[in-house]
Order: sequence, then structure tokens, then C-alpha cells
Amino acid sequence: MTAPARKPPSAPMLSVREALDFLLGAVRPIEGAETVATLAANGRVLAEAQASTINVPSADNTQMDGYAVRAADCASGNATLSVTQRIAAGQVGQFLAPGSAARIFTGAMIPEGADAVVMQEQCETTPPNFVTIRHTPQPGEWVRRAGEDIVAGAVILEAGTRLRAQELGLAASVGLARLPVRRRLRVAVFFTGDELTMPGEAPGGQLAPGAIYNSNRFTLRALLEYLGCDINDFGIVPDSLDATRATLRKAAQDNDLIITSGGVSVGEEDHIKPAVEAEGRLNLWQIAVKPGKPLAFGEVARAGGAAFFLGLPGNPVSSFITFLLFVRPFILRLQGVRGEVAPRAFAMRADFNWPKPDRRNEFLRARINDAGGLDLFPNQGSGVLTSTVWADGMIDNPPGQAIVRGDMVRFIPFNEVLS
Repeated sequence: MTAPARKPPSAPMLSVREALDFLLGAVRPIEGAETVATLAANGRVLAEAQASTINVPSADNTQMDGYAVRAADCASGNATLSVTQRIAAGQVGQFLAPGSAARIFTGAMIPEGADAVVMQEQCETTPPNFVTIRHTPQPGEWVRRAGEDIVAGAVILEAGTRLRAQELGLAASVGLARLPVRRRLRVAVFFTGDELTMPGEAPGGQLAPGAIYNSNRFTLRALLEYLGCDINDFGIVPDSLDATRATLRKAAQDNDLIITSGGVSVGEEDHIKPAVEAEGRLNLWQIAVKPGKPLAFGEVARAGGAAFFLGLPGNPVSSFITFLLFVRPFILRLQGVRGEVAPRAFAMRADFNWPKPDRRNEFLRARINDAGGLDLFPNQGSGVLTSTVWADGMIDNPPGQAIVRGDMVRFIPFNEVLS
């Protein structure tokens, strides 16, 4: 694995699209696969395309509870037929003779000789074994044809598919008990800053002057868990070049990707940049995004290869937003997911005014209101983590774009990216 030799586009600040295109152009999917039970494959990425060996349905069957008939016998719209058999799902009926009907239940096979099903609401039974069909059915009515959903030999799941409940159900529907999937991505994380304290570690529950709780550790770990990564957490690393370099070397040994939070600026106590440059190579970008301006990308060398590196800003909302915009798509591609990996945006109505836009691409935390529009969280600061809990998603607002109540804006729901 090697990071790109080419340089990113030269600009005072990269746009969100430029930065993401560069990241996705540099990634190479991890190698290695394993076969797991379909029941245990949720969230995994399919390593090989899967085809069905059977037709689905395997035979013509009924979509409704009712009576299987010959349509020609019911042309009058008021035909009385003898009921000669009862067919439940999983049973095989007998040949349906002319002038007769079969009581049939949803999912049951259509008996030979029948060509339509009449729903029971359109039928009237007469003891002991007669039914009056008060309907004129057409051939094929309420019949699911064999192979209507899937034809034997058809590819049902492509390689690079991230498996969800729907895909697992589809695989099971054709009898696939096990699936070949990419191995789990191994991700190392650590957090820089002498001011960081873990919850529960402050003496007497009181933070020391200047100290803050390390919320990013909880946020980023949870985001990585959503993506099915194996996480190696190196905790809080002291603000020193030697400590940062040593942790980078350890993290690179057995991991595909290293993610850090904090220390990616250029201050005297920001050691990520010189540490990564000493242990590998680094692109440190200023991205035209708010929140989340600085982003570092590169590689950390190890014997026989390298681990990719992504350094996120330390402000909690900045870290959260940059993960969703850049790290999540990068990880999906690294896992082998094909197709579009950038978050989708949907046009929605702004029920607020935003008269003073930033020159950067803003991602504003907003919530869907009862009228179907968007309300804005009042404080859009990069340290206001409550905005991410209150909001249903974020508005992708272009640089310099003022918003007037009633305007249509691009909205990225959190449930689009937190899965």
C-alpha cells in the first residue's frame, strides 16, 4: 500500500470536491477475504459476485388467499364451482379439473390446470363443497410466475456491495448460507493534546484548569464501529514529537489506516505534521470547509509497506463533520465498496434566513420541522457538539451563498451517513 506520489491540486484552499476526489483517487482496496455465515455478514463488503442457482419463485404461486381456478370457467362473472382440494403454502396440489376450484393460501403453488386466482373477498362459499366466483378473472390474475423475481444463473449481488439487511435477505432467498467478504479494515486511532482527560479520570470529578474531556475518542470510535472496522485505540498521546513518532510507528505495524484527532495545525505544540513527515510522507491541506478547515493525508512507513494516515482537526464538530465528508468515503473505498461513496444530498426547504455566509463551503446543522422544512441550530460553532445531537443532518451550503427563508437547499441527513 502506498500513498499517492502525485501532488494534490494547487490552490489557496481545496474545495470539498477536490479534496475528496484526491483521497478517493489515492486509495487502493485492502486485500484479503474470508467466508462468513450470511447471518454474520451484516455491514461486510462482498468480495465476489453472487449468482442464484434457483428461480425465485421456484414455481408459480399465489399472491392472495382465495381460489385457484380456470379463468375460462369463470367467464360469466357468477360461476359456481366445486371445491375439490385445499392447498396451503408448502403443499403440492393435484391437477385441477374443468369446472372445479382449489382453496388456496398465499404462497402456495398453483395446481396444474389452474391459470388464475380469485381473492376470497370476491367468492361466496356454499356448503358442502361449492364456491360461487363473483368476478371475471383474467389468466395470470394474482399469480406470481416462476422466476418472476430471480432467474437461475442471474447475478443477484455484485462484488463490492456493502451488505445490509436487504442484501442478506436476498442472499438467503436463494439459499446462500455463507458469503465471501473482504476482511475487516484495521484502523488505529490516537488523540493528541496534554489538555485531554478521559471521563471518570478527573480527581473528584473536577477538571483541572485548562483540561477538557476527550469527546472525540468516543465519537470517532463509534463512527468506525458503524463502518465495521477493527479498532486499535492507542489513547491519548502526550504533546511531544518523540511520543507522536513512536505511536505512529506502533500504529503502522498492523493497521491499514491511522486516524488522529488534533495537532494538525502548524503551532509549536502541533506535532502531527513533523512526526508523519519523519515517519512517511504527508499532504497537509487547508480545505474550504466550515467547520473543519485543516486535514492531513499521507502514509506512515513500515517494513514492507505503509499505512494510510488521516489527521482530523481537534474541535469536536470539525472532527465529526470531516469524518463524514472525507474519512467515511475513504474507508468505504478502502473496504472495496464500489460505486458512489460520497454522502447524498436532498433538496429541502429552508425555514430560516442565513444572511452572512462564509467564503468556505459551510455544513450547517439543521433539523426537519413538522412542516417539512429545515430549522437551523442557533449556534453553528465548531465546538458546539450539542448541535450534532439536536440536528437531523447538515446543509451543504456553497461558499458565499446566502439563504433566504423558502430557498431550496442541499440537505444531507445523518441517517444517510451514520450507518
